[in-house]
Amino acid sequence: GNMVEWCLPQDIDLEGVEFKSMASGSHKIQSDFIYFRKGLCFGLACFANMPVESELERGARMKSVGILSPSYTLLYRYMHFLENQVRHQLEMPGHYSHLEAFYDDKKGVLPDSKGTPTSQQPVHWLPSIHRYMYPEMKITHPAGCMSQFIKFFGEQILVLWKFALLRKRILIFSPPPVGVVCYRVYCCCCLANVSLPGLGGTVPESKPFFYVNVADIEMLETEVSYVACTTEKIFEEKRDLYDVYVDNQNVKTHHEHLQPLLKINNADKEKYRRLNDQRQMLMYAQEVGEDCSSCEEDLFILFFMEQNNRIFQTLMEVSASQDKTLTADHARGMGLDPQGDRSFLMDLLEVYGIDVMLVIDNPCCT
Repeated sequence: GNMVEWCLPQDIDLEGVEFKSMASGSHKIQSDFIYFRKGLCFGLACFANMPVESELERGARMKSVGILSPSYTLLYRYMHFLENQVRHQLEMPGHYSHLEAFYDDKKGVLPDSKGTPTSQQPVHWLPSIHRYMYPEMKITHPAGCMSQFIKFFGEQILVLWKFALLRKRILIFSPPPVGVVCYRVYCCCCLANVSLPGLGGTVPESKPFFYVNVADIEMLETEVSYVACTTEKIFEEKRDLYDVYVDNQNVKTHHEHLQPLLKINNADKEKYRRLNDQRQMLMYAQEVGEDCSSCEEDLFILFFMEQNNRIFQTLMEVSASQDKTLTADHARGMGLDPQGDRSFLMDLLEVYGIDVMLVIDNPCCT
């Protein structure tokens, strides 16, 4: 099995991290990177696999070098360092001086379980995760993550958007390499950004768990909302752990009441067309050299945030009105399909505790 061969600080609890930082099935690939969650911290590890002439190591030496931080927003900055270090560890095992110097330069003091720092040294916090994950949340080598996500899922991103907004437990399966799949977890979380103040304090947080494996089953059993990815096919059978299962481009759910959300309706197609139109305009502006400070990632995040804000603004206005009636015109004004998005709207009102009467088709109280 996997083992932790070296770490700083030496007294930190790293139980299970040896399986989080090296995805199951990685022996079949040469290199990868992996985001994961360990307690209150997030990790980034780089993996590499090198053939060796050693019977003891069965012809292959495999290692991961990783870091833990209270926030994942800045981890990508150290990707290059970790890639170099894992290669260094494969070629010169046991030489940790570069890692020691890196730790001494970057270290902070993590709070213990009571929330107080575990030592008297100064606390160097990395920025905590912004409540709405914008604009600091860039976990990628800055470009390309969103564009790959859109190309990969196409119109299906509108299905994922609805499940993300409903705070469902979303599990994405893919064989290794898992790095690009961790980006899909991140993109999924970006779909649910809302920046309206005072919206649903009781709503579960959308948590990116990134890579999970069978050692995380106990933890996942207690979660009401998350987005995660795995390379372990066994998860598909454990239906009590997830609401939505994504296998490559195939999005599915075993919950009957969520089945209608899998269908792409006309309003979804229109949103997808608008998103692509905006992307084309951005690309054109970049080609002709206009002063274009925004990137595709910003465009993507803002597109869905504005869409979400419009929905919740309307719902809050209707719930504050005298008759509290939500009509087909309201639905169309929110960019939704009055018929096709009926069950989505019903779920949304329930999840966010919004007191509104839905009158589209048959009158229905929520």
